[in-house]
Amino acid sequence: MYTIAALYHFTRFDDPASLQGPLLDLCKAQDIRGILLIASEGVNGTIAGPRAGIDKVLTHLRALPGCADLEHKESFAETQPFGRLRVRLKKEIVTMGQPDVDPLAGTGHYVEPAEWNELISSPDVAVIDTRNDYEVAIGTFQGAIDPETASFRDFPAWWEANKHRFHNKRIAMFCTGGIRCEKSTNYLLGQGVEDVYHLKGGILKYLEEMPAEESTWQGECFVFDGRVSVGHGLREGPHQLCYACRRPVLPADLKRPEYEHGVACHHCADETSEDDKNRFRERQKQIALSEARGEKHMQNLPGN
Repeated sequence: MYTIAALYHFTRFDDPASLQGPLLDLCKAQDIRGILLIASEGVNGTIAGPRAGIDKVLTHLRALPGCADLEHKESFAETQPFGRLRVRLKKEIVTMGQPDVDPLAGTGHYVEPAEWNELISSPDVAVIDTRNDYEVAIGTFQGAIDPETASFRDFPAWWEANKHRFHNKRIAMFCTGGIRCEKSTNYLLGQGVEDVYHLKGGILKYLEEMPAEESTWQGECFVFDGRVSVGHGLREGPHQLCYACRRPVLPADLKRPEYEHGVACHHCADETSEDDKNRFRERQKQIALSEARGEKHMQNLPGN
């Protein structure tokens, strides 16, 4: 059984590059896989490995400057959901491209999962899903607004174009684990929106704590690892990943005429050229050869 820890924490790192090596070495020594991002604004990531190893990495992270209160969310998997380990330096731990956004200066009001249903059922509340369009497509909260953004960078432009829709509304926002809402709620506060809320711990915490019979969540939650999606109780969902476009597909989608393993699915069949598809087919041949030799091919490992 593998323990999976999803985490983020905003703090000030004066020299984030000095933190990369020791963290990478510790993860390797503990057989941890996944991805950790380090920037001057903090740390973000999801990792998986043996229980003892995860605990040691979390202890190390909480000993970093300003990280004593770092929180994490746990789930479990029978197989390792990541193919490799990456510890990367970034400009932002979640990319919004807004230099004036600073969650440490203030965020929306945190709402516990147990209080979320009551909030979003209020007629004066607009509920906004801050995730990418392909994430929203497989699950979201009942009545939530989908900005249909391809990346988090697109959110400020969407808000500017649509803010007139939310006059005299309280704004409730949510995302997978909470990190995108830290930035998006700070952004809205900076735009003069007064009543802003966000789901503490994100969808993952809600699905962990809220009984299915009391839930207003519909569908599955996309996760950025080999599980692809999770449902209530953080049980692994039915989705698989299209290795051409990295979008989630259901087992039934594998029978659609557009689907070709590792080459295309109904989401991306019209987005790539025949040359692209031929390259993907050649890649699949190499994967098949690797598997015939009993080797793992990096292209089709989770987390790549």
